[in-house]
Amino acid sequence: MNATLLKSNPVISSRNLNHSFGNGALQKPVLMDINFDVNPGEIVILTGHSGSGKTTLLTLIGGLRSMQEGSLQVLGQELKAASKKKLIQVRSQIGFIFQAHNLLKCLTVWENVSISLKLHENLSGSQRKEYSVAMLEAVGLGERVNYYPENISGGQKQRVAIARALVSQPKLVLADEPTAALDSKSGRDVADIMQQLAKEQKCAILLVTHDNRILDIADRIIHMEDGRIKQLEI
Repeated sequence: MNATLLKSNPVISSRNLNHSFGNGALQKPVLMDINFDVNPGEIVILTGHSGSGKTTLLTLIGGLRSMQEGSLQVLGQELKAASKKKLIQVRSQIGFIFQAHNLLKCLTVWENVSISLKLHENLSGSQRKEYSVAMLEAVGLGERVNYYPENISGGQKQRVAIARALVSQPKLVLADEPTAALDSKSGRDVADIMQQLAKEQKCAILLVTHDNRILDIADRIIHMEDGRIKQLEI
């Protein structure tokens, strides 16, 4: 690992994190004693069978689910007992990419990307369009900026989702199975774009995947099993 990564404050720092679903006799532990860090500029891939706790962990890190036990610091903010306002603030600094690209059909490609810039009140409408188009050009969709989602391919839709996640230059991107619905070439293209743009922006990526074709983009691989970290490859 690059020595400069080790000297930086972690983007994600999890200590003794535990999480359960249900209550009382029906309570089921889904995450147990989770300890790991993700550093600036790192790409960390999270692997494991379905039900191993990967997506639950991702939603906790993204402030989409409330913390229960332990400590979880994201972008320098402790999420345990964090207020709704603080969680919203943290989420606004994170780029999200999911298997379902979640594009709005009624908006053009560039308008979908510009949604991520709505919270940046200092930007004018023309600046939001300028930045959105520039990011779409970076992912190879410069000629599709005025298209609607129904008129582009699945691989192109996922590129739009990547552009939307990265256009605000977040310090952290969380990706859940971003290549699962894509063919091998489109999946490889998406992985390469994520790697290139994240490195250029010094952005950390935590990526959940079952796709063995893209494991090579990782700086580290963390394997989960039954709610625990079983293997951490460097």
